[in-house]
Amino acid sequence: MAKVNLRGLVDLDKTKPRWVEVVLANFDTFLSDHASAEKKASGMALSMASHYPDRPDILIAMTDLAIEELAHYKQVINLILKRGLIPQSDCKDTYVAELNRKARKGRAEFLLDRLLIAALIERRGAERFELVAQHLKDAQLADFYRNLAKSEARHWVLFVNLASSNYPESEIVPRFNELSEIENDILAALPISARLH
Repeated sequence: MAKVNLRGLVDLDKTKPRWVEVVLANFDTFLSDHASAEKKASGMALSMASHYPDRPDILIAMTDLAIEELAHYKQVINLILKRGLIPQSDCKDTYVAELNRKARKGRAEFLLDRLLIAALIERRGAERFELVAQHLKDAQLADFYRNLAKSEARHWVLFVNLASSNYPESEIVPRFNELSEIENDILAALPISARLH
């Protein structure tokens, strides 16, 4: 698989410290949203596998990713149940919906944008899970989130590299950077809450 020079990609705007405070103060709510995010990530990977069976690199990567995200979902559900909580219904993720609306409609453009939007979502997840890990007092839970942050970091690089297997770097880098600015703006406009996004 070809690789993009990640140094050419802009950094994300860092999450405000207030977000971590809100998450820690409402951790049960955060867990419920986290479970939902993992389930949706698994579904997104399966959807991509279904839409691109003619691209073996995407098909295999997304099948593996769907299994991994579903395993994360199961782990979070187990955490919720151990705390004596009842898993909640999914809520609409405005952040993801707004980002997905920015995908261009042409077949080639749509695939590139879909891969890069997924990379941005995973990159934000890596940053936020690491923040949660740094502030949790429960060492076991902190380790869990630290490991998830590492997984998300691998995932965002995976999506960028999948893009690089299908598109020239000259298309990937400017579009990634453009979408990254959009992602920062979307996040900044959302209220801070005990949600992953």
